[in-house]
Amino acid sequence: MSSQVYKSIELVGTSGESFEEAVRTAVKRAGESVRDLQWMEVMEQRGYIKGGEVNEYQVKVRIWFGLEGNQ
Repeated sequence: MSSQVYKSIELVGTSGESFEEAVRTAVKRAGESVRDLQWMEVMEQRGYIKGGEVNEYQVKVRIWFGLEGNQ
């Protein structure tokens, strides 16, 4: 049985389209500088209202990645 160790980071992603797109933005950006992304959890969702309409979606995301040397 193999053992693995993970590290997590928290990011805030934003989008003018949707919460889902805000999550995708955060994960994509994390993938540009961190290798071996494996899990994610949406911790918070919020939106910015402008002129009586939702103007921006924001999510706080925790992302886990495997440490180098994991089996």
